[in-house]
Amino acid sequence: MILISACLVGKNVRYDGGNKLNDKLKKLVDDGYAKSICPEILGGLTTPREPAEIVNGDGFDVWNHQAKVVTISGEDVTEQYKVGALETLNICKRLGCDTLILKADSPSCGSQKIYSGDFNGTKKEGSGVLTALLTLHNIKVEDETNYSLLLDERRAADHSEQKTSNK
Repeated sequence: MILISACLVGKNVRYDGGNKLNDKLKKLVDDGYAKSICPEILGGLTTPREPAEIVNGDGFDVWNHQAKVVTISGEDVTEQYKVGALETLNICKRLGCDTLILKADSPSCGSQKIYSGDFNGTKKEGSGVLTALLTLHNIKVEDETNYSLLLDERRAADHSEQKTSNK
């Protein structure tokens, strides 16, 4: 099972109340190949909500108590991000999920870059809170810009398993 960020399949769960619909990813959910998930909502955050960024590091630093997730007005929402990440990890384990396609640049879901923590639109190398936790648990994360290779690898593995079971 693949889990996909809910905003990427058209659910209005982003901080601004909108989504980032990707029709190809939505089709994976519609066809039953994947399910959607939003760690921020699972962590108790509402929609809409203030923008938040990781300050003084990235998601790994959040788990090491060296960085925080704060809103643009300075509210510390680190705990909600951690709760949502832990709940997502539990769902992954329950579903036997080893792959997620998550929203690029997000303080939860970013897998290559995240916003800088300065609320000025700049980005820095790093992982979001959820992505860091999943990485620590050997769960593969891609984003909407690079997921096609992941799907190709998965299809090849599924095809190989089918050949083995048919022998």
